[in-house]
Amino acid sequence: MYPKTLIGDYVTLYGICIAIGVLICIFMVRYFGKRYNVNQKFMDFCEILAYCAIAVGFLTSWLFQTFYDYIENGVWNWKQTGITFIGGLIGGVGTFLIVYALMRKKLTGRAADIIPFAPCCITIAHAFGRVGCFFAGCCGGKVAQPDDFLYFLSVKFYGDSYRTYPIQLFEAIFLFALTGIMVYLLLKKNFKYNFVVYLASYGVWRYLIEFARGDERGQIIKGVDWLSPSQFWSIIMILLTVPVYYLIKYLINKRNKEKEEHANSQVVETAK
Repeated sequence: MYPKTLIGDYVTLYGICIAIGVLICIFMVRYFGKRYNVNQKFMDFCEILAYCAIAVGFLTSWLFQTFYDYIENGVWNWKQTGITFIGGLIGGVGTFLIVYALMRKKLTGRAADIIPFAPCCITIAHAFGRVGCFFAGCCGGKVAQPDDFLYFLSVKFYGDSYRTYPIQLFEAIFLFALTGIMVYLLLKKNFKYNFVVYLASYGVWRYLIEFARGDERGQIIKGVDWLSPSQFWSIIMILLTVPVYYLIKYLINKRNKEKEEHANSQVVETAK
């Protein structure tokens, strides 16, 4: 919508939206950490690790898109390429889990302590990122035709002579709504499986919304035009819902047992 810089050569509305999303994400992590009495040293570790994971996520989002471009045209173009959210999600979450696993025995908390609220924080940051995409004019929808039923929802982006559907805003609205639902489930229902909700709902949404995208989607398999890289990973996300559910259940039960054993040992120590 407005891809030009606002200050100097680098500050854009896209960057501002990304920054707002990250800041709100950090605020939510701290809020939920205090609300659920997560060990402060563990929360500090998670926050620092999250910054590193975000940095790695931006790198992998660029690498994934570069690889998709290579599959499509056979040329490695390191400079003129974009980024893809799912590539960033895989890299960021993967980095977090690997470092956590390596440091686990030295930590004062466990992943089960943050699993219930972590997806709420990720999703709100993603939502603001999609608003940023709208301002940048990337990740847009198909060209709208005057006789389309939903033509009134179309917009004209900066420099374009035609109108397109603002898929970025549609996805932002979906992500804000998904965040609200997960926060409600967490606070009102003490729901522990928001990661499952996120994987299933966003996986289905992203798979379907790809059909309405108007930009070049790339190929995950050369010659296969009907399956974009994002749709491939969306299917993976959906398939992961069942094993992730049982993994979270195992981790939470194990953590509850650890807390119970610790509480019993404290009682014994007090009795002595």
